[in-house]
Amino acid sequence: MKNTILSLSLLFCLNFSFAQQVEGITVEQFFERLDGIKAQKNNDSLYVINFWATWCGPCVAELPYFLELQENYKDQKVKLLLVSLDFDKDWGKKVIPFVEKSDIKSDVWVLTNYLRNMEWIDRVSPEWGGSIPATLIVQPQKGIHAFQETTFEYEELEKWVLSFK
Repeated sequence: MKNTILSLSLLFCLNFSFAQQVEGITVEQFFERLDGIKAQKNNDSLYVINFWATWCGPCVAELPYFLELQENYKDQKVKLLLVSLDFDKDWGKKVIPFVEKSDIKSDVWVLTNYLRNMEWIDRVSPEWGGSIPATLIVQPQKGIHAFQETTFEYEELEKWVLSFK
């Protein structure tokens, strides 16, 4: 019995740690946080924000390149944020296990109400039709906001990202 309780406690703690890394946020909260990043004029970090989903083959295929970029530039001011467009019901049963299996160390936000009002897509980029994968670059100090709706190989991704540093 003690072992069962200990195992359940450990399992809860592990799931909680992934739940901290994988956070469900509303579209409104996403834009509050994004606006907060953009407003930090003394912040010279470069934010690479990738929109993806576990059900999107091209997204999953390019994700290792984003993780490699994060690893290669971890000592520089390049920050990766993964924004999942998985369905609300899949957060616990698909996104968290995927993040765990893929050993993703960056923050993952799951937009929990993104289907309710698709007008938010224009706020990310007026050119965006909403398809994924898609990537947003934000460099607050320089006022840079760039958007790309494409699938990357590592070299292309690195070249594009570093063109904003």
